[in-house]
Amino acid sequence: MLFAFIRNIGGPELLIILLIVVLFFGASRLPSLAKSLGQSARELKKGLEEGADDEETVEESDVS
Repeated sequence: MLFAFIRNIGGPELLIILLIVVLFFGASRLPSLAKSLGQSARELKKGLEEGADDEETVEESDVS
């Protein structure tokens, strides 16, 4: 329920947020910010998958 307000964000609100980000970071730093955000998301996904694989391995060894 903490992030319930996110459901109400539409196009105009996203444009305002994007404008604030551009003003805060500058247009020249946006590509590097997007790249680092993508790398972070990729690493998080990789870590979650490895954690799930480790859990399955532990469960299989407990069954044996």
